[in-house]
Amino acid sequence: MSKPLTIADLKTLARRRVPKMFFDYADSGAWTEGTYRANEEDFSRIKLRQRVLVDMTNRSLETTMIGEKASMPVALAPTGMTGMQHADGEMLAAKAAEEFGIPFTLSTMSICSIEDVAAVTTKPFWFQLYVMKDRGFIERLIGRAKAAKCSALVVTADLQILGQRHKDIRNGLSAPPKPTLNAALQLITRPRWCLEMLGTKRRGFGNIVGHASNVSDLSSLGAWTAEQFDPKLSWDDIRWIKDLWGGKMIIKGILDEEDARAAADTGADAIIVSNHGGRQLDGAPSSISMLPKIVEAVGDRIEVHVDGGIRSGQDVLKAVALGARGTHIGRPFLYGLGAMGKDGVTTALEIIRNELDITMALCGKRDIQTIDRNILANAPF
Repeated sequence: MSKPLTIADLKTLARRRVPKMFFDYADSGAWTEGTYRANEEDFSRIKLRQRVLVDMTNRSLETTMIGEKASMPVALAPTGMTGMQHADGEMLAAKAAEEFGIPFTLSTMSICSIEDVAAVTTKPFWFQLYVMKDRGFIERLIGRAKAAKCSALVVTADLQILGQRHKDIRNGLSAPPKPTLNAALQLITRPRWCLEMLGTKRRGFGNIVGHASNVSDLSSLGAWTAEQFDPKLSWDDIRWIKDLWGGKMIIKGILDEEDARAAADTGADAIIVSNHGGRQLDGAPSSISMLPKIVEAVGDRIEVHVDGGIRSGQDVLKAVALGARGTHIGRPFLYGLGAMGKDGVTTALEIIRNELDITMALCGKRDIQTIDRNILANAPF
């Protein structure tokens, strides 16, 4: 394939280069994947106003997200097992984001550790927190994020229990991976990926193994993870985390106006309207369809961001028009990472920036900070 021109091009390349179990992990939704599909499809229902004979020079995509400068209203979302799309994946993606001038968010369930990412970056990144039953581990994890000078804590609220993802079950995805014939065939057919993974020591869960109680290696990780997600997680826990962290905090996984109001009451700096990429409650509405309602409910009290279904710069522009201060992309950068490593992440960001810039101009606007509903020909939500 010649130089990728779209996120779909990167997805095609990644599918060829990443073992199926890991590609499917990034590309799957829960149950019927109806919400996963709706996240993408609902963006296409929003139409833009074409404007002509206006000054399109000196355009700017620069903005701020939670007070931090960003070259465009996009951040790299936290994604689990990123380092299984490409060796040292989180480190490569973080460097690409820093060079591009946008935030990078490291997942609790990353392959590379907080310290690994801090060692290869010069600017603060964000850290995403899954709240486990072991509160001592959470305290230590937050302490490590502070020591790495992370500038924001992103608390995920929508994974108290794990949604059922059929692709992962059928692929036999587990931690550690089970030595099955299916898994062996997947690896044999991806020799370059295997060689890259042999060249790194980072093949476990760097934020957990050696840090959580009784998790000294991958063989003990599976049982620990299965019992650690906390179904009793409550707003009181969010307030405890905020006090413990003491810095900027974002709550991820808000999809209801009532929950948005409760999140704003905590004093958090931002919320992310999100259904976990369609990976949790199948049958939930798309993120973009809920964004305007949540902006109306709390947009005057807290910064509102959105993730889920963004596959182009046009999608970013539509989200901003509907009130999002920032957008978060997961799969687009994972496709780039799986396809071409760090260069692929940069390519994904270049694609989105180019599409965003050209579309904004063709809508008759020069500054992303002036974008509102007036650029929309229709707003179905």
